[in-house]
Order: sequence, then structure tokens, then C-alpha cells
Amino acid sequence: MTLGMLATALLLALTVRYAVKCWLKPFGDCRKCDGMGHDLRFDRKGKPKRGKDCRHCDGYGIRVRAGRRMHTRAQRTHRDGTR
Repeated sequence: MTLGMLATALLLALTVRYAVKCWLKPFGDCRKCDGMGHDLRFDRKGKPKRGKDCRHCDGYGIRVRAGRRMHTRAQRTHRDGTR
């Protein structure tokens, strides 16, 4: 097996793995708040307390994966074009 074929097979395997991940779990943790949904603040004694809700995920702690977003957009374009 040549190096080019090995690289192609590896790239194809990674793509299929990400597609299956987007199909099984379309939502991932928010990158801004690490899935907590809010920021951590500390009071004067050093105890953690809840801060403001995350603006990126609206306090839910999850976001739509990029692959799932591309799939939904392609599906919508196909549906609108075949009416």
C-alpha cells in the first residue's frame, strides 16, 4: 500500500467517524463555557458562585456541531430545489 492510499484511507475513516458522531449526537458542549451554560465568578472569600449565562449557547451549555449544521443546510437546499 502506498503512502497516498494510506493517507486517503485514514482521511476517509476520520470523515466517516465524524459523520456518525454528528448523526448520533448532533449537539456538543459549548466551547465558550465548556458545557456549563454560565460563567463562574468568585466572591471576596474565594467561593465560586454562578455568573452570567453564556451568550453563545444562551445558558444551555450545548451547541450544534458544524457537520450537523452543514447536513441540515444541504438537506434544506435539496428540499427547496425539488418542490
